[in-house]
Amino acid sequence: MDNGYRLEICANSVASAVAAQEGGAHRVEFCQNLEVGGTTPSAGQIRLARKRLTIGLHVLIRPRAGGFVYTDIEFEEMKADIRFCKESSCDGVVIGLLDSGGRVDRERTAELVALAHPLEVTFHRAFDSCEDPYGALESIIACGCKRLLTSGLKDTAPEGAELIRELIHRSDGRLEIMPGSGINESNLLRMVALTGASSFHTSAKVALTEDAARDRTKIGGMGEGVWVSSKEKIRQMADLLNSL
Repeated sequence: MDNGYRLEICANSVASAVAAQEGGAHRVEFCQNLEVGGTTPSAGQIRLARKRLTIGLHVLIRPRAGGFVYTDIEFEEMKADIRFCKESSCDGVVIGLLDSGGRVDRERTAELVALAHPLEVTFHRAFDSCEDPYGALESIIACGCKRLLTSGLKDTAPEGAELIRELIHRSDGRLEIMPGSGINESNLLRMVALTGASSFHTSAKVALTEDAARDRTKIGGMGEGVWVSSKEKIRQMADLLNSL
């Protein structure tokens, strides 16, 4: 895309990351365990994705599912994962840390941003758990993040479009506001018009049908269903943004 619009795909596997590239995405947010909102992918996945991709590779740094207040050990794990991403020539990392009061953890966020340099840092939808979005925005900017992924404090970005537009206005170019959650090929252009954003985040996921042999050996407690990013859906959205 050479018109300033960017499409980021939340890819939960190397296969999904490759589908994002083949579909025309600008970059991927690389994770695993998308069914719980995403966690940090394995070292092997990161290395293989870096080998296969020529588009931007931004890795989610989230040691577990659940809330965004982390123990000292979890914070050390996040730092170790960021160091690995730098060593593996990734293009960016995606983080989100809150304090016990539901505010952005400025001290730890700033520490991770400094550690990640020169990689780009995106603050993820932990932001959407903050009660004061404008205060949180200023904290994220002060910490040096390049980008904020948000659904506008709602379950989906279309529901939070009004706040997203206001965040873009208040950020005044100091960082990029990227709508994400619930964005698809049917509402993408409307989100462009409603928010004024230029970057958009989606998983473009579809359920992957397991083969009969795997179905016969299914046992309880091993997870239900598999998601993969659809190259066809990604292509549709990339073409829509290219048409602007």
